[in-house]
Parts: sequence; structure tokens; C-alpha cells
Amino acid sequence: MSDYITRFAPSPTGRLHLGHAVSAFNVWAAAAEAGGKVYLRIEDIDQTRCKIEFEAGILEDLAWMGLSWDGPVRRQSEHFSEYSAVLDTLRARGLIYRCFRTRREIASSLPAGADPDETGFVSRPLSPTEEAARLAHNAAFAWRLSLAAARAALGDAWRALHYTEETPIGLRRVPADPSRFGDVVLARKDTPASYHLACCHDDALQGITHVVRGEDLRAVTAIHALLQTLMGWPQPVYRFHPLLLGPDGKKLSKRNADKSLAAWRAEGMTPEDIRAMTAPA
Repeated sequence: MSDYITRFAPSPTGRLHLGHAVSAFNVWAAAAEAGGKVYLRIEDIDQTRCKIEFEAGILEDLAWMGLSWDGPVRRQSEHFSEYSAVLDTLRARGLIYRCFRTRREIASSLPAGADPDETGFVSRPLSPTEEAARLAHNAAFAWRLSLAAARAALGDAWRALHYTEETPIGLRRVPADPSRFGDVVLARKDTPASYHLACCHDDALQGITHVVRGEDLRAVTAIHALLQTLMGWPQPVYRFHPLLLGPDGKKLSKRNADKSLAAWRAEGMTPEDIRAMTAPA
């Protein structure tokens, strides 16, 4: 057994579909090639959308596809205090601030169709008096990572931000610039951690050495490189796999009601059929 450790980390907000199968097959194939391990992580931070029945469905689908994992399942909802501790550290260092502008308010100030999460949005911390007044009225807020404060804290290391990508011809160093995302949300008043914070924390805690993810997550890897550098967390090697696209050219997703693996199974499809359907063209 090598020191190669990767993970499969679905969110239980619905049943797995063919896009998940593509990711799972890539994760397990990479681990098998390296003689390594695969951990299963359930990313159930969103307690409104995540359901225990969907988690049960994930386990059922993976078992049906013949994919087993190493060690116990890690459920992020069982570790909220750990993420809060990270926020406390960042707050003590002056790297995060409360932002009271809603996503809708931000979107309304942007050109039509612009994504509030990819327009470099930055705000400013309110004065202690203004912030106290908002909190006294139970206003909603998000904890945002200040790019300006992060840049100042890192100094010359900011220009050296990067991640390492595993390619068919070897490893390459990729410059990481999180500026396009602005002051990213790391938590909200009623949500103890964002995907970015929980993902990076758990990768470090679990000793993940390699992350196998879809091309749609390539850009946000710059955010993860920044968090890892700020927190002194080890950085995994990243491998990106192509996405499975639908007839409309868009990636498959639960949000778009793409056909679930359970539905394919009910129609008599086998795991071998699913592998064939998700194999690269």
C-alpha cells in the first residue's frame, strides 16, 4: 500500500447520477493505479438540502458499482466545531469580516447574468458601531475572507501562490490567482462553513495527498491554494478529469434533474453499462 490517499466527497442533496459516476470511477481508478486509499466524505454542511435518505442512496449506489472505501465515513455535519475553530483563527488574525449584503443585493448591482461569486466582489468591514446595530436587529451576514488582508498577511508569498497538477506527462506547477472570486464566503450566520473552508480543512485533517476532481472545479482550486497557505495546511496534488455533458452541452447535475443511477438500475442497467456510458469518447 502506497502513501497515496484520495477521497470521494458527494453532497447528499439528491441521488447520484452519471456525472457522479464519472467522478467516482476516476477517483477509484487513480487510487488503484497508485495502490492507494479512497476515503468517503459526506459533505452535508447544508442541513436544509441534505437528507439522510440521500446519504443512504449514495452508499447503496457506490456498493452497486462495486466501489468500496477505506476507513469510516466522515460526515461534515458532525464536525461543525472544528470549522468554527478555523473561523476563530482567521478572525483573530483579521482575515475575515462580517458582510451584511445579501447575494441578491450583490447580484442586483451587477450586469444581468453575472455570477456574484465570480465577479471579484469585495466589500468592507462595518465600523464596530454599525456592526453592533446590525447584529442587534438579528441581520443575516456572511463571513468573508478579505483578499486585501490575505495579500498583506502573505507578502511576497502571495505572488508565489500555486497548486500542483498531475497530468499524463507528469507534475506541473500552476499559478493560483484567487482575485477573480473577490472576498469569498467562508461561512454564514446560520451555516458554520462553506464548501471551500470545510473541504480544505478536511483534506488537511485526513491527510489527503491527491484530489481527483472535475474540470468545473479547476478555477476554485486557486481559492483552496490560498486557504491552505494561510492556514499552513499541506496541499494535495490535483488531477482534473473531463465532465460528462448532457445533450445541451451542460454538465449533468441533480439541480437539472438528470437521471439518477437508481433510475438506470431500475431499468435493468448494470454497473458495466454505466461504466460504458461514462467512458471518455
